[in-house]
Amino acid sequence: MGNWVVIAEYYSDTYRTEFICRGQETKDQALNALRAALHTYLPSKNIVEKRRRVYRFADQESYLVVIKGRLTEWECTLRIAELISDSNDPAVAERAQPDDDAAEPADGRQDRIPPGY
Repeated sequence: MGNWVVIAEYYSDTYRTEFICRGQETKDQALNALRAALHTYLPSKNIVEKRRRVYRFADQESYLVVIKGRLTEWECTLRIAELISDSNDPAVAERAQPDDDAAEPADGRQDRIPPGY
């Protein structure tokens, strides 16, 4: 099973994250699934879509989708994410490491669990 997912993040009474597509093997596959969802994704809310605007963020890997309904306007952010840790499967962290021998950032890996946590 792949480590990449496509998610939607939005606010509807509370902040929510919804998984749109799970189990993508590569980042490119996740980006393709993300781009496919941009014009078809509908929120859990019952919205009768009249107009859809899609904005791409500068990182080229996340989008703002604005859907104008009959009575309301709804916004969400669609993006990809990589699973880098799973307490039920320690091998996930090993698969999430870069394939090449690139140097780590100066402050170290960001996926480590802080001491005492």
